[in-house]
Amino acid sequence: QLLDGDYSPVLDATFVMVARDPENKRPAFVNPLIPESPEEEEIFKQGELNKLRRIDFCTASLLKMAPTAEERNIIHDIFLNTLDTRQEGRVSFRSRKLPPNSVWMEDAKLKSLQICHPQERNIFNRIFGGFLMRKAFELGWATACSYGSSRPFIVSVDDIMFQRPVEVGSLLLLSGQVCYTENNYIQVRVHSEVYDADTREHHTTNIFHFTFISESGVPRVVPKTYGGKYL
Repeated sequence: QLLDGDYSPVLDATFVMVARDPENKRPAFVNPLIPESPEEEEIFKQGELNKLRRIDFCTASLLKMAPTAEERNIIHDIFLNTLDTRQEGRVSFRSRKLPPNSVWMEDAKLKSLQICHPQERNIFNRIFGGFLMRKAFELGWATACSYGSSRPFIVSVDDIMFQRPVEVGSLLLLSGQVCYTENNYIQVRVHSEVYDADTREHHTTNIFHFTFISESGVPRVVPKTYGGKYL
């Protein structure tokens, strides 16, 4: 983008592509990449570092590991700030109050349902990943717009990992949740899952994280439940 006579970057994105055999859908052979210049070697090394970072991120999930001491203190402070202490001597863990200029996390969500039609399929007769990403982004944007009461602008899109393919004809359920706010920044988590009407089972396909910036300051989102503090 040309700005004041100089070109400035508009977007910086990293993609991880997976090669699949179109006949058996198994991993396909990929010719090794050989860097031939110092610049290419630096890019190659950065790719290796990104790979290790993704592995570390998966192993450090709060679904597999307990929170650190610092994280536990933050969770406890959030809980204490929501206790209703107006009745001295009668404080109860079930007596909660919303801090000033705040919104309960459970009240900062939107949901949508998509029927996955054949025109959105890829060469493997599964739903194209770009379609899922667009629908998740649209719901994330709408969630941030509703929460901030103004038009938000995208700042960052976190890593997107496809955990499970989406079949044609699936019912795609998307849940957008504001999980963190600071000043005029809004972080939205979008959970994507498919519903099998025959077995009545739900399966997670993706979890997206989007960071938006609002035109003005936004209220603080406050989790009421223990699980909400992990988001």
